[in-house]
Amino acid sequence: MNARLRVAAICLALSVMAGLVLLVVRPSLNPAQIRPLPLIAAAWIAFLCAAWLLRKVPLRASVLLILLGGIAIQLAAVSAPPKNSDDLYRYIWDGRVQAAGIDPYDYVPAARPLTGLRDELLWHPGAHWCVRPAYVSVHPAAELAAGCTAINRPAVPTIYPPVAEAYFLGAHYLPGADESTTPIQAATALAAVLTTVLLLFGLHRLGRDMRMAALWSWCPTVALEAGNSAHVDVIAVGITAAALLVLATARTTRRTIGGGILLGLAIAAKVTPVLTVPAVLARGDGAGPGGRPPGTPRDRGDPSPRTPLGRRWFTVLAAAGSAFAVVYVPHVLAVGSKVIGFLPGYLKEEGYTSGTRFAIIGLLVGGRAAIAVAVLILAVVALAVLRYSDPYQPWQGSVVMTGAALAVTTPPFQWYALLLVMLVALDGRPEWLAFAAAGYYASEPNMGRLTVPAHYHDAVAYGVAVLIVLTGWLVRRELARRGAGRIEPVPEGTAVLAGPAATATPAVSTLAAAGDGQLTATDADRVGAFLPVGYPSGKHRTAPAG
Repeated sequence: MNARLRVAAICLALSVMAGLVLLVVRPSLNPAQIRPLPLIAAAWIAFLCAAWLLRKVPLRASVLLILLGGIAIQLAAVSAPPKNSDDLYRYIWDGRVQAAGIDPYDYVPAARPLTGLRDELLWHPGAHWCVRPAYVSVHPAAELAAGCTAINRPAVPTIYPPVAEAYFLGAHYLPGADESTTPIQAATALAAVLTTVLLLFGLHRLGRDMRMAALWSWCPTVALEAGNSAHVDVIAVGITAAALLVLATARTTRRTIGGGILLGLAIAAKVTPVLTVPAVLARGDGAGPGGRPPGTPRDRGDPSPRTPLGRRWFTVLAAAGSAFAVVYVPHVLAVGSKVIGFLPGYLKEEGYTSGTRFAIIGLLVGGRAAIAVAVLILAVVALAVLRYSDPYQPWQGSVVMTGAALAVTTPPFQWYALLLVMLVALDGRPEWLAFAAAGYYASEPNMGRLTVPAHYHDAVAYGVAVLIVLTGWLVRRELARRGAGRIEPVPEGTAVLAGPAATATPAVSTLAAAGDGQLTATDADRVGAFLPVGYPSGKHRTAPAG
């Protein structure tokens, strides 16, 4: 297939995906009343087809497709109010409370002192979440006012950290933010697009294939959870991407401090970026399990000389911890221990404190034993990442750590995988996206007669993802075993053809763009065709001279 046909096919696949996203967020356009899960599954198929076809499109055209396709999909998602989550109504409320000069951790939404901030967008009789007069009378000390609202859990405090709250305050000042959900949806969609731009620049600086940014830009999870549901996770993911790229290329202590500060701010936007910390602090050289073979050259962005790892540990931890503490200090001074918010209640509500949430582990043990097994598994994975991962390619260990956390905790919320999607775009092992797809089955497993028993939903969703990742690892291992021996790298910018004795020419090259050159000729034949969407694994590449 020539380049023009590939571009046309990619445009068709992305158009189909945008149309499917539109059907998910606007059910009125779906006269057949097809359930969201089959539509989302079809969107994932279109996404994977488009990403597969992108491998052999020239780089400049690929970058344009990645950006325009991502924007088009986000526009489809923004075109309707949120369908899969009502979290953004809490975002709007928290921003409004802060704009009124009140600390967001001080009162619950239903508190009587905040009744003057209610309006028809968030508070109306037909809303889903209601505080009944009977409940108010039973809890007089809470000082609640009855009413129905779109804000979930109106009688509990906010759960979001300070950087997220700062984002909510900024979104409050967007035009029309008090009248519609569209402004904050558009802001989060823009954040997703800016993250795409950041990934493109970062991958280029690292000498990696910029086409991998499509794994973030076009992913259905990003479209639905950014443009439609406006999850603040997108903000945390964007900051995390910046932190990892800065730390991966840090040549000086100042840049290491900057990367640490960004990482602390990311964790203060959503707790999940803490999963990248073991990879950032890793003491290995990538030569262990899952790492780069010994002696393989690093990416062009690798710092030289490097900061000693012991000093890097201290610098990153001190910078991240300081940034995290600084954003919390004003709230601690204002409301004290209330800054903890609903986090303890959330962990209890979701079954993490009772051990019932760990679906895969729960097939074997339950209760406190399940909690102990979960902690043990995550501790072992974290120690392995610390020991074997390459701190100058932190996305490698971060993918493993984040995927393991999803497999262990089996959350029923699909947006928790947004961090993993970004990490996969940097790392280049797309089989890990199975965890992002699994989140949709976990959140809505209704498949008619094919629906599995309720207590197996999450175990099936994330168990299949685990099997896909393990299969990918086994196949990669077998391919590496068959291709044992030293492989000479292809000079940067040289095309690599799929045929056994093909000669690279600009007209028929598969990677003929400046800055490609990540695969060896042998690797292209042996590995490139296997990868689920054909991207290089990042383990065999050459850095430019000097």
